[in-house]
Amino acid sequence: MSTATTPTDAQELTPVSTESLAELLVATERPPRPGAVSTSLTFGWRAVLRIKHVPEQLFDVTAFPIMMVLMYTYLFGGALAGSPSRYIQYLLPGILVMSVVMITMYTGVSVNTDIEKGVFDRFRTLPIWRPAVMVGYLLGDALRYTIASVVMLAVGLIMGFRPDGGVPGVVAGVALLLVFAFAFSWIWTMFGLLLRTEKSVMGVSMMVIFPLTFLSDIFVKPETMPGWLQAFVNNNPVTHVASAVRGLMEGDWPVGEVLWSLGWAAVLVAVFGPVTMRLYNRK
Repeated sequence: MSTATTPTDAQELTPVSTESLAELLVATERPPRPGAVSTSLTFGWRAVLRIKHVPEQLFDVTAFPIMMVLMYTYLFGGALAGSPSRYIQYLLPGILVMSVVMITMYTGVSVNTDIEKGVFDRFRTLPIWRPAVMVGYLLGDALRYTIASVVMLAVGLIMGFRPDGGVPGVVAGVALLLVFAFAFSWIWTMFGLLLRTEKSVMGVSMMVIFPLTFLSDIFVKPETMPGWLQAFVNNNPVTHVASAVRGLMEGDWPVGEVLWSLGWAAVLVAVFGPVTMRLYNRK
């Protein structure tokens, strides 16, 4: 038996005209476009969530720093300073800089991995501030750098490291290192966009990082080196950062080295930031 259509049912089945639908869509207020800061923080939170779901990513900021401190302290301490307990006072700030600088290369690896998976194709279609994607990577990695710093300082304190600068000096030193690491990571975002595979990114990164970290004052003072090598070491950005962090933790507050470190950070962002964004827009 058929059921009669009530007036209410007829009204619900009445089609909406194209003009009315267009007016309805135009009249609907669109949500505001997200700002640069909120978008960058969102992509930074995405990087943190990746660590949550793949906790193995924390291996390089936990086990690796501990291994570095133990290995270099007990390997070179007796020969270079007479005892490991004396050598760690000089070594720890430098090895802290070295460890954080070395793990910055994983920023480029993450960028390259997302490109290979096609995630960047989706990001480029979003109505957002274009650099937010790259800044988000760097903000997420800043958390990893902080974890590495805390781990190394904790191990150093157990081994006998005693910073004369106290808590303010340690906090200032770590903050300066994080600023430099953020700027230094722009190099690897460029390589992540430029190179084809993540292995290529890691290979090129190691070729850049090894000379900068080992040819510095991280392990020994430049005065003990040949004159031709001192010329490179004294103008090495890693040397300036290591000297600044070491001075801050010792309570000396070296203004010159701090300014040099901040200046290098500004140059790195000014040079590699635009290059990275140009490659990102053309990718």
